[in-house]
Amino acid sequence: MRTMSFADAIEDALGQAMAADERIIIFGEDVQTIRRNLLVRFGKQRIRNTPISEGAFVGAAVAAAMAGLKPIVEVMIVDFATVAMDAIVNHAAKISTFSGGKWQVPLVVRAACGGGYGDGGQHEQSLWGWFGHIPGLTVVVPSTPADAGGLMLAALEHPDPVIYLEHKLLADYWLDFMGAGGRKTVQYDVPSAGERGPVERPWKAVPLGKAIERRSGDDLTMVSVGVGVHRSLEAAERLEKQGISAGVIDLRTVVPLDNEAICEAVARTGRMLVVDEDYTAFGLSGELAALVMEAGITCKYARVCTDKTIPYARHLEDQVLPNVPKIVSAALDLCESNG
Repeated sequence: MRTMSFADAIEDALGQAMAADERIIIFGEDVQTIRRNLLVRFGKQRIRNTPISEGAFVGAAVAAAMAGLKPIVEVMIVDFATVAMDAIVNHAAKISTFSGGKWQVPLVVRAACGGGYGDGGQHEQSLWGWFGHIPGLTVVVPSTPADAGGLMLAALEHPDPVIYLEHKLLADYWLDFMGAGGRKTVQYDVPSAGERGPVERPWKAVPLGKAIERRSGDDLTMVSVGVGVHRSLEAAERLEKQGISAGVIDLRTVVPLDNEAICEAVARTGRMLVVDEDYTAFGLSGELAALVMEAGITCKYARVCTDKTIPYARHLEDQVLPNVPKIVSAALDLCESNG
C-alpha cells in the first residue's frame, strides 16, 4: 500500500495499462506537455498532440477505436466536450447498437470537471447528468486516488465508450494549470482525503456500476459523486454532533447506477439527500428520486445541487455550488420530522 495524489494515481494506472497493451494511445490538446512522463516512456506515436478542434479529434478517436485501437482522448475540460457532442452522442454512443454489436468503440473521453476555483460557468460545469442521459455511454466520476486509478483501468477494459471525469479540486495540476493563473486572491477548498490517499499496486480495475458506502448511518442517506462525497462526509461529521447519524454513498459511476446499494440504504434510513454539483433540473438528483420511488420505497427526499450558471466571481461561486453548510441545513430539514 502506497500513498499517491489523485492525479498521480491516474497516471500510474495509465502507465501500467499502456505497458501491457500497445493499442492504448492518448491524444488531445497539449497532451505531450500535460502527460510528459507518459510521453517520455511511450513516445510520440502513442502520446499525440492535436489541433484545437475537439470535434475533429474526438471524431478521429471514434474511428481509431473502431479500427482496433483503445484511444484515450483528452478534451481538457468537460465544457469543451460540447464542441464534440456529435461525435460522442451520435456516433460513439450508437455504433455498437446500429451495427448489431459487430462494431465497438472502446474509447475513453477524459476531461476535468467541476468548480470551486474561480474560472466561471464556461469552464466549471460537471455535466455528468447530461452524458448519463445518453444510452451507450458509461460515465465515471472518481472521488479518491484509489478509485481514480482503478476506474481508469475499468474504463480501458470496457468495450464501449466511457466518459471519465476528474474533478479539478482533486486533480491538483488542473488548479496550477488553469485555476491560479497568477491570481493571488483565489483560494480553494480542497478535500485532503480526495486529493491524496492510499493506493494498491499493481492496479486492479474497480467494477463499473458498483457504489461504495463511505460512511454508515441510521437516520439519513446522502448520495453523491466526486467532490460532493467529501462535502457530504464533512457534513455528516457536523450532523453527528447534533445527534444525527448520516450515511454517505459514493456512486463512483453515474452510469450504470448501483440500484441495489442505493435502495438498500434509503430503505433503511427512510431519508435521502442527494448532493450533486451538476445542475438540478433533469439530472442525476431527479434520476435517483425516480429510482427509489420505482422501487416502491417511501422516503423523505431533498437535494443540494447547482441551480444556475456558475458566476466568475469567487465569492458568488461559493454561493451557487453545493457546500457543507447547505448540506447540513438540508439534512436538518429532512430529519426535523419523524414522518
